[in-house]
Amino acid sequence: MHLPHQRGPLHDLPDTPEAYDAVLADVVDQALRRMTPNGSLEHPDCVDDIGDTSLGITSLLALAWQRTEDPRLPDAVRRSLAFHLRERVYVEDNPGYPNLRVRNSGLPYARYTLAAGAHPIGDWPSTVWALLQAVNVLDTADGLVDDAQRAELLEVAHGYWRWLTEATFFNPQEAGNQAIGCVVGGLMLARHLPPGEAEPVRARALALYADEIRAHRVPDRGALLPPEHGGAYDNNYGPISLSFLAQAHRISGEEVFAQDGDALARYIDARLTNGGFDNGGPRYSEQHSGFESVLGLRYFSRRVGSDLGRYRGDTRWGRHAVKADGGVDGHFAWMLVWQIQDATRWQRTPSTSSKRHQLRAGSVSVAFDDRMTPSLIEAGGTYYLPAAVGRQHGFGPVSDGFLLCRPMGQVRVRDVRADGLTAKLVTKPVVGRDHVLRHVRSLYVTDGTSLWTTVAVERLDGTPYLLAGLPYAEDDGDRVRRTAEGAVASAGALRLTHPDTPGADHFDARTQTTQEQAAFGLAADPRGYGNPDEGWRHLVSSTALEAAPAPDAPDDMHVFAVRYGSREPLTVSVERGEEGLTVRTAAFTAVLGADDAHGEPRLTLRTADRS
Repeated sequence: MHLPHQRGPLHDLPDTPEAYDAVLADVVDQALRRMTPNGSLEHPDCVDDIGDTSLGITSLLALAWQRTEDPRLPDAVRRSLAFHLRERVYVEDNPGYPNLRVRNSGLPYARYTLAAGAHPIGDWPSTVWALLQAVNVLDTADGLVDDAQRAELLEVAHGYWRWLTEATFFNPQEAGNQAIGCVVGGLMLARHLPPGEAEPVRARALALYADEIRAHRVPDRGALLPPEHGGAYDNNYGPISLSFLAQAHRISGEEVFAQDGDALARYIDARLTNGGFDNGGPRYSEQHSGFESVLGLRYFSRRVGSDLGRYRGDTRWGRHAVKADGGVDGHFAWMLVWQIQDATRWQRTPSTSSKRHQLRAGSVSVAFDDRMTPSLIEAGGTYYLPAAVGRQHGFGPVSDGFLLCRPMGQVRVRDVRADGLTAKLVTKPVVGRDHVLRHVRSLYVTDGTSLWTTVAVERLDGTPYLLAGLPYAEDDGDRVRRTAEGAVASAGALRLTHPDTPGADHFDARTQTTQEQAAFGLAADPRGYGNPDEGWRHLVSSTALEAAPAPDAPDDMHVFAVRYGSREPLTVSVERGEEGLTVRTAAFTAVLGADDAHGEPRLTLRTADRS
């Protein structure tokens, strides 16, 4: 079974001017065939997210006319713009909408659904989107519409801004992408207003960004991120926020948007595997955006010098929003407009700098969470998630049912490159059920094809094992599909276990259920509104790789050794000597030296033929 949303890398989509002209030509053809007598360009199946969709298609037609001067387009733009202004601008309060600060303001807004009181929860983002569609039309409408229609659109756009920032609470869904989008709308609107009206709008937009977005950033993995639906990052909406930051910087020149975009881009780069797979988020776990991410990933890939375009997008939305029949939908059209207008080219080579929360070389990558425990491992085309045992999640030694991966103190990291090898040593103090403080040293080494993981810890009681991950998905080239196995070897006995207890809180990778579906099933709120990250934390057990200790280790230690990416037999020897703890494999020798004067771990590395 293929994962539905993570398809091709977004940088594989052609983005030449000719390619974009072909996209616009297709939009024009569909729009002219679809336009109703009253000027509507909405898809016939559109119900939700409808308030901005016709205007979005209008903005694409205006851009197409600007590029081609197609004589069919001026009349279509005028008629469709008249439809929006006449039929889709609401000034009476939507019954049941709880987020108003001013009742009966008379200010215009866009509805998420058309029926009064039917589903007003999305009116705020729908109005942000309508504002963005409107300012894009204003940017490209010169010579297309008469002064009276243009003035009416500008008045409505200004009213949208005031409704968003005066009549309602700002960002009621706590969605960073929506909030930054609103700021972008204000900055773009200000360019069309007379100076006396423009400056207050621009100043208000910048103040909202500083006070309502930037001041509430959430920390994760060493970065400060715009909050998304109550969490730090969502792998669907995070790249959309990055696109908004790119547009904010493009149109305003304000350095704060570049700085925050750089930070978010580097964070995405660190958590994203080489193959572009990612999972996790407070709104969606595996759903990926498509064209909505291209602007930000492309713009900031060049700024931070890394191949962010490897991000696997939903390429069914590779150019624009579509309905089930493949027909164009105007929702999010503003992002396609900006994507076409921006001339930045993709950065297609990876960054060579070491990152605390990532190990990456060749086709191997490890993304680490805030605790410096792997959150995702990629090797041999297979993606491994943290496994679960006794409601504890991660990678690490298990003793008496207790997973030793949660730090009780400072986590230290040392990165080394040598002889074509890339390594990361993570040392952390942990406490078990017996309240004894132990020192866990985890060494990750890759030659770009396989990943060796060696974990050393003071000797444990009973029959400990290494929880070595949940094999979850694999890359078949064009798509990501589910799996329940991977090419793994261990220096000790290795077993792949599956939950023997049925139920939603026991995840069996052999079933057709995706991680996102399982996470939503455990979340407190309905799908689309619940927090799948929070739901997944309720998981009691999962499919898991379990590795027994390596037989050749010092008497006072347990050492676990696993190689991902190959099933060939694995032999590891571990010795303690004057230099420190020496780990030898057929591929390399690593010495985990004594801590330096500051308590930082030492690590030396060389290939086996230089040992």
